[in-house]
Amino acid sequence: MDKPRRRIDARSLRGLAHPLRMAILEALELDGPLTSTGLSARLGESTGTISWHLRLLAEHGYIEEEQERGTKRERWWRVPSVRTVLDPAEFRDDPETSGALKVYLADLVERYYDRVRRYVAENWSGEWQHAASLSDWRDLKLTPEQLVALNEELGEVIERYTTAAIGDTADERALPVIVQLQSFPRQPK
Repeated sequence: MDKPRRRIDARSLRGLAHPLRMAILEALELDGPLTSTGLSARLGESTGTISWHLRLLAEHGYIEEEQERGTKRERWWRVPSVRTVLDPAEFRDDPETSGALKVYLADLVERYYDRVRRYVAENWSGEWQHAASLSDWRDLKLTPEQLVALNEELGEVIERYTTAAIGDTADERALPVIVQLQSFPRQPK
């Protein structure tokens, strides 16, 4: 069951490309619905600042209010069940959005790095250390079309393991898992 897709356009990219908004979105994606008070405690920002950024994220469709939860004073926010897709090539030659794209991508790379760094610094059991992987493959030589195909196939494999695909597991050992794949060309030497 594939989620509906939403393409990021220039306006919504500018609405997302802010480190605090990206941190808010990540917190909601990873841990589920939260209030501005909960996000304020987690991110170390005032509730007023968080609320302002929440409204901007909602305006651009990145988050939505959970109507069935909370009160007028306590609003719960969640990420809609839509896969967001960004094609950086669409913004490459647009000076108005290329800056926002650079902010977004730089922050995203920092978040990916921080996740791996936290994992390495934590004391995981041997079972989890054996199960995890920090790998790279350096012997690939692909065309852009082959790289697209590789990324699509990897995405299909990962999709088969999402909660939506397999349901909530009853196994008490199950923990949230992050899979990070970075696939990009490098300049030949």
